Amino acid sequence: MQSVDIRILGIVEYTDALELMSALQQQRINEEIPDTILFLEHPEIVTVGPRARNDGIAPPSDYKSHPVDRGGGLTWHGPGQLVVYPIIHWNQDDERSVSDIISKIESWVIAGLETLGIVGYRDERMQGVWVDDKKICSIGLSFLRWVSRHGLTINYDTPNGRVENLAGCGLTEATTTSLSNLGTRVTRQQLEDALLQSISTILDRH
Repeated sequence: MQSVDIRILGIVEYTDALELMSALQQQRINEEIPDTILFLEHPEIVTVGPRARNDGIAPPSDYKSHPVDRGGGLTWHGPGQLVVYPIIHWNQDDERSVSDIISKIESWVIAGLETLGIVGYRDERMQGVWVDDKKICSIGLSFLRWVSRHGLTINYDTPNGRVENLAGCGLTEATTTSLSNLGTRVTRQQLEDALLQSISTILDRH
């Protein structure tokens, strides 16, 4: 089983995270580091993916934004959201396509939520993880030589209305929300611990 380095970070500016991810991705390609997963949060910002730019979709004027090269449309980042960036070389038998990798990450989040007594599931409307008919986890990756950059977000206690007022990733407003707005209170620490518990069983890494 491959090893993985876990880095628990605090609040990181989005542009700083982009630089860090790019550097780590190249280091992983060069086999200078093992698979690495970053856990962090960002100050509020909306990332604008290629699909949103191609469709002429922009966030409202009161949201700070930044273009990104990962798949998808608009994605909100901010307080009360756990951001997970896997800098992983996906080379196992069940990681032969992007859809395989996305499915594996979804399974990882679903397993972590189950540990906390929360029922998460997939929905045909959009990749990610859903709870009570609302999307609480978004996934968007970029690859170079099958090493990923960018990753996933889990909204656990976001400011009221900020995620809900954004029509993210082709979904209508109020489709994406946080666990707290669904009546479930968990902390970032609890989410991190839950995800760490299932790395070996779901991601096949230790």
